[in-house]
Amino acid sequence: MDLLSLSVHAFNFIAPALGVAAWITLVYPLIWRHGRRWQGWKKQFVLNSLAGALMLLLGLLVFGQDGKMITYTAMVLACASSQWLLTREMQA
Repeated sequence: MDLLSLSVHAFNFIAPALGVAAWITLVYPLIWRHGRRWQGWKKQFVLNSLAGALMLLLGLLVFGQDGKMITYTAMVLACASSQWLLTREMQA
């Protein structure tokens, strides 16, 4: 596998985590009206992306393949938990 193919496969592997992290980060200020609205959105996006990507990697290691629905469910829960912890930090 050449470098371009490896890059495309790696990006496609973490793309769901990036999408969920972007969605959660952008929708949060629209739903939650209290607190600081758009401050720290870059930190939120990066940490949510890392939480989701780590969950995808864990699912790959446990099940031996990617694309399992249980892995995607765990990724969404990991991103949501990460966002919840980050917003609790911002509120304090």
